[in-house]
Amino acid sequence: MDEAGSRFLVVPTTREEVKLVYLRPEDIPGIVASGAVQLGITGHDLVVEYGARVVEEVDLRLGRARLVLAVPESSGVASPEELPPGTRIATKFVNIARRYVEERGIEAEILRISGAAEAMPSLGAADAIIDVASTGTTLRLHGLRVVDVLLESTARLIRAPSVPRDDPLVEEVIMNIRSVVQARGSKLVLMNVPDDRLLDVLAVLPSMGGPSISRITGGDKPMWEVIIAVTTDKLNRAIVEAKKNGARDIVVINLERVIP
Repeated sequence: MDEAGSRFLVVPTTREEVKLVYLRPEDIPGIVASGAVQLGITGHDLVVEYGARVVEEVDLRLGRARLVLAVPESSGVASPEELPPGTRIATKFVNIARRYVEERGIEAEILRISGAAEAMPSLGAADAIIDVASTGTTLRLHGLRVVDVLLESTARLIRAPSVPRDDPLVEEVIMNIRSVVQARGSKLVLMNVPDDRLLDVLAVLPSMGGPSISRITGGDKPMWEVIIAVTTDKLNRAIVEAKKNGARDIVVINLERVIP
């Protein structure tokens, strides 16, 4: 996007019927729930916080984080049940926090803040916090310890129930995004296998839905081309085992999309 275009909240795309709307993540659940836009991307934690009536269509597996209850290391508190009556909890997730303390019978005061929750205990403004943590490094730097995990969150593609799931454009966007997510972390592996070793190779190959096999014509002896889609955590072992059992000319290709 050029400098002029970046100043607009609503921007066009290469598709005339599709426009992108840039909003704060916390505003997206409500805007989508209202039906003002057809689809949106925001965090699962924000969907829960605002109680938005939306359908989470795709887990994008990005922005992975935990919403945690943390206390100062010096407090000696090791669990939520040990929080003393009147504990002040600073958070921007006030709705989740209120439900949490009510469900657990914790007598606490919820303090609404807009950011920098980690600094509140050291400033003396709060006794504990409920905030998003990824690695926990920031919490540790502020002398805080996690005593409970309220929920796990990632970025989600969301849709309002009022927006038809089978609308052609909505269906296309959902399928395309899901296919990219599905392809992430997977590879396409191609190999040539002699006819007399085919069963041996197939026996050791993992794949998403079974290998694709086609006969190779020509050459001095019968050969088969075997194609599999495999997750990266199984890739190295699959290659080693295939090679040991007679496969050759092995090629690994990145996948852009996988549509089941």
